[in-house]
Amino acid sequence: MSGPDWIICEHCDSVYAPVPLVRGEASRCARCGAILEHGGRLSIQQQLALAISAAILFVFANVFPVITISLQGMSNGATLWESVEALAQGRITLIAAVAGLAIILAPMLQIILLCWVLSFALGGHAAPGFRRCMRALEHLRPWSMLEVCLLGILVAIVKLSGMLDVHPGVGLWALAMLTVLILLISGKQVRRLWDDLEDRIP
Repeated sequence: MSGPDWIICEHCDSVYAPVPLVRGEASRCARCGAILEHGGRLSIQQQLALAISAAILFVFANVFPVITISLQGMSNGATLWESVEALAQGRITLIAAVAGLAIILAPMLQIILLCWVLSFALGGHAAPGFRRCMRALEHLRPWSMLEVCLLGILVAIVKLSGMLDVHPGVGLWALAMLTVLILLISGKQVRRLWDDLEDRIP
């Protein structure tokens, strides 16, 4: 069974022939029940617009404080980068490096590669280094843990709210929206570019 149109389940490696789907429909694996495909795929223009929006939100999330703490008239805010720097000051420098990779470096590389690949795909061409970019996106996906970071910040806000005056910052809202966009555009939507540009890959 060979051919570019086969769909392989990521969880149990079952192989299926594709079926036409409309928006709102989804095909599931008959063996493990995992979702194979969703109907109503995003166009390349929509994916590029979301990638550019993600780039803007990424800048906001790293420039503006994600959390502001006030106590007795004094306030202090921290951005994502400042949080990583604070971790690096202690004995857990390795944790700081992993945190920097998961919440700053990996998402930044994802957004850059997505904008690069999609900007060429918009004109119907495969970007230079298309294969390497697509493989890099696939390898970066497990390392991008913005949702874990967002959950950790929310838990910290709840824990600290009983002792201090805690306010979510602009960076936190940007991080929340960025998390949704990254999950939306970095999965199977991007993988379909292999099929769209298969004949144009040098």
